[in-house]
Amino acid sequence: MESQNVEWKEIWRDEYLKWICGFANAQGGILEVGRNDKGKVIGIDNVAALLEELPNKIRSTIGIVADVNLCCEGNLNYIAIQVDAHPNAISYRGKYYYRSGSVNLELTGPALDEFILQKYGRTWDSAPVPHVNMEEFYHDAFDVFRKKAVTSKRLTVDDVAISDEELLRALKLMQSKHLLKAAMLLFHQDPDKWCYGSFIKIGYFKNDADLLYQDEIGGSLIGIADKVIDTIYTKYFKGLIRHFRNEVHHFAES
Repeated sequence: MESQNVEWKEIWRDEYLKWICGFANAQGGILEVGRNDKGKVIGIDNVAALLEELPNKIRSTIGIVADVNLCCEGNLNYIAIQVDAHPNAISYRGKYYYRSGSVNLELTGPALDEFILQKYGRTWDSAPVPHVNMEEFYHDAFDVFRKKAVTSKRLTVDDVAISDEELLRALKLMQSKHLLKAAMLLFHQDPDKWCYGSFIKIGYFKNDADLLYQDEIGGSLIGIADKVIDTIYTKYFKGLIRHFRNEVHHFAES
């Protein structure tokens, strides 16, 4: 049956180069031409032409080499195109496709950005952010980091007695002159400007569907860590603590 690594087509159409591109960007796979949707071999007529045409078409259009093999079942011929997984991002006519399950997806927007970064050994938070300088940062988060680093004995007073920029470089949060997204998330007072959705939401639910109240806490991760914990303990555990105290009181009376 069709799966992550297998696709069946009754006849060849050039649009199926998208599927070959999707296999190359994922785990690799086999595109078999001459099978119906149930996997039954129905054969194809233009085998000789396809065997000559497809390898060159795949190489010139997608830029990869795939094995195009003639296969037989009974007296029926079909073609199996073996596609290897590629370490680099592969495109078809400027678009990127990815095989997921039995579906061929076109990658766009943030999904495409993350895919390309991963292909080149990068993660989303290691991407550089241009046009940001140290003058835009408040010092609060850096001061909190220095205090906690020394208190936990992970760093010494001398280790943190450096400028904010030197600290970011020591933490490998800068690439050349550019700050990384991780630096913005950890230390900038308004990281949502560059990393959309970078805030913490806390909610109190009466049940699985009813939200009684909630809080949204934004700012640098370093700076808001204590605030998040304090909010949870003072606002969201309050009812549970009262309930526990009542149980203890009744137990003591009995």
